[in-house]
Amino acid sequence: MGIIDATRNQFRTIIQWSDPQEWEIFRKFDKRKDEIKNASKLIIQPGQGCIFTYEGTIKGVFNESGIYEIDTDNKPFITTLKKFINFFESDHKTGIWFYRTADIVNIRWGTRIPITYADPVYGFPVNLRAYGNFSINIINPENFFTSIIAARTNYYAYDLQELLLSRISQPISNYLANAKFTYAEVDSNLEKIAADATVKTRSEFESFGFNLLDFRIEGSSFDEETNVRIAGISNIQADVKAAQMAGVSFEELQKMIAKRDAARNQGGVGAGIITAYNLSNTAQPPSSGTPSVKSKLKELKEMRDEGLLDDDEYKLKKDELLKQL
Repeated sequence: MGIIDATRNQFRTIIQWSDPQEWEIFRKFDKRKDEIKNASKLIIQPGQGCIFTYEGTIKGVFNESGIYEIDTDNKPFITTLKKFINFFESDHKTGIWFYRTADIVNIRWGTRIPITYADPVYGFPVNLRAYGNFSINIINPENFFTSIIAARTNYYAYDLQELLLSRISQPISNYLANAKFTYAEVDSNLEKIAADATVKTRSEFESFGFNLLDFRIEGSSFDEETNVRIAGISNIQADVKAAQMAGVSFEELQKMIAKRDAARNQGGVGAGIITAYNLSNTAQPPSSGTPSVKSKLKELKEMRDEGLLDDDEYKLKKDELLKQL
């Protein structure tokens, strides 16, 4: 295993990155100096690139995959590599790093702390978190190598994840705080939030030499305190609606609910209490468009007199109406 795959001739070696690991982005070619000095070929697999350094200075960056004969291929990078290999002095002066040019996908991100802003509908502060993933590819390996790699032997996507999260969290937080999506709108606007977050964070990726391919939001959540407050408001709104449908005021509905709850707490003894309360004078009087019990009794009697109801039917309906008094 390893980056170099020795040929049968121990003095003629091949320089290649043959075993890239999962999430590995950069790897230094770290074989013995004799193997570098006697290298005959450079193999760059699809999805890979190569950086060559000498005495702490980048002498070449190569993104083209293929097999290259170091002695004969006439490409600037290969020519430079050959030149320095011929004058090889020590592995402290010469360095070869391979890097990943293939897409780096599904890197996880999430807001580190809740984003607090005033909900535009409810008017009190809410605490929002969001999470998702993004995909990138490297477009300026020289910049990233110089500013971040700093001669490290290996560099992985999870190292990059921590670095990028430290830079994109603030733009995302600022955006969400200023956008002020109300509690009920966040989930239905995830695609818009993702698109806007892409615009807000793209420059941060580019500053390190990466292109942002996509930025996705998988979900969002509000903290428990926010959920409890919103739930309380929703319950009140539902009660107001119920009061309107029942033809009573909100205050009366609350009293009825309190009576009901008290009755339940007493083991169901208060079922009659609720009925009694509904029949009390605190109930909302019938609206002008609702026939009174008295008018209904008159109408019922007329129906019996006209033969539309027999005596038994009349008595049954009369009893039902009288129970409403």
